[in-house]
Amino acid sequence: MKAKTIFYCTECGGETPKWQGKCSACGAWNTIVERPPERAPARRGGGASSAAVRGVPLNRPKTMAEVDVTQELRFSTGMGELDRVLGGGAVRGSLVLVGGAPGIGKSTLMLQICNSLCRFASVLYVSGEESERQIKLRAERLRVQGEGLYLLSETNLENVLDAVRSLNPDVLIVDSIQTLYHGDVTASPGSVSQVKECTMALMQLAKGESVTIFVIGHVNKEGSIAGPKVLEHMVDCVLYFEGERQMPYRILRAAKNRFGATNEIGVFEMEDGGLAEVPNPSEALLAGRPQDTPGTCVTCVMEGVRPVLAEIQALVVPSAYGNPRRVSNGLEHNRAMLLLAVMEKRGGLLIGGCDAYFNVIGGLWLEEPAADLAAAIALASSFRDKPVPSGLAAVGEVGLTGELRSVNALGQRLSEVARLGFTKCLIPKRVHGKLNVPHGLEVIRAANIREALAVLL
Repeated sequence: MKAKTIFYCTECGGETPKWQGKCSACGAWNTIVERPPERAPARRGGGASSAAVRGVPLNRPKTMAEVDVTQELRFSTGMGELDRVLGGGAVRGSLVLVGGAPGIGKSTLMLQICNSLCRFASVLYVSGEESERQIKLRAERLRVQGEGLYLLSETNLENVLDAVRSLNPDVLIVDSIQTLYHGDVTASPGSVSQVKECTMALMQLAKGESVTIFVIGHVNKEGSIAGPKVLEHMVDCVLYFEGERQMPYRILRAAKNRFGATNEIGVFEMEDGGLAEVPNPSEALLAGRPQDTPGTCVTCVMEGVRPVLAEIQALVVPSAYGNPRRVSNGLEHNRAMLLLAVMEKRGGLLIGGCDAYFNVIGGLWLEEPAADLAAAIALASSFRDKPVPSGLAAVGEVGLTGELRSVNALGQRLSEVARLGFTKCLIPKRVHGKLNVPHGLEVIRAANIREALAVLL
């Protein structure tokens, strides 16, 4: 019987029985390619499983009491910020995916941690994009010693696995997963099927041989890892390296972590000699902040268990066109539009005919509602052309009726505000539980946005 040919999309992996110009699942054009269906393995007669026929011992179910977790060891990567994002260090036998835009510093980060890992472990660095000579030149520029570091320039997955079996390293770094190809798959490297098969083989290697594997992955124009979405489900940790290439700061954020929290961030600064850790991101992000300038306000957001101070800037100018412009950088666009509507309806600001721009300094992306109050105050400050009182920060959520609502971990936020030298902090009038105010910090309470503007501006 003739095998039926199927087609699949190289962008999303969706299958279709016939070729078409546009993928019905993701809407991409000219991404449908032909692939023969996989043949199901023939079952052996007699009811015996294939593993038993080959003499391979069967993997029987175990009770939870029988499972040994004493070998679940963590080790430091040599970078405190990366250890924080991983949940306290890398776990032996884990598969970590590091994604980011081209040139953001993914390969630099992986090569720099080799300098510390090689002191107690053997590391194999596999690159499908650079030769061994190029990797060594980059390592010398980053001052990586290289003792115990093995380099391999290879794109064939079978050759990579053979090198791992012969060398038996403790840590394997693959740069990048889109350059590897499996010989049994006819698709080109970087396609959905190739990325899926290569990741599956690496996952089996990590779990079977207890090798810690770091895999670098490129991102597409939407900002997600290029390849099938199932790739993120297969790995243990998904880390995104974010930041503007023109800015010195880079933020490492965990989108998935089976061994720790997913809301931790690590902050790095790109220097001439590579990436440098920023242990105090609040102080770094507020460096160079203008004083007594309208349109700026400081807030405190929680990134995992770490409070981080961020500066929000707003600019309101009369529009020269019939349709005013609305631009938001660092704040979610719909949230920024909501604040504009609340400030006009509840705050009494006639900004409907003005262009409005929001910006968060340092490349941070603020998602939690605790930044609403600071963004609203910066907007009113720019509209009225009056600076916010010096030494003031604002923390709180703004509702559609203009009320100010409390946020979680307010005590930790106030402590960070006071530690950075701020003397005043605007918070909602009603807070949850008892609030311990740090010494030397004046707390200003307001029930709604009108009260807040009356007190400050």
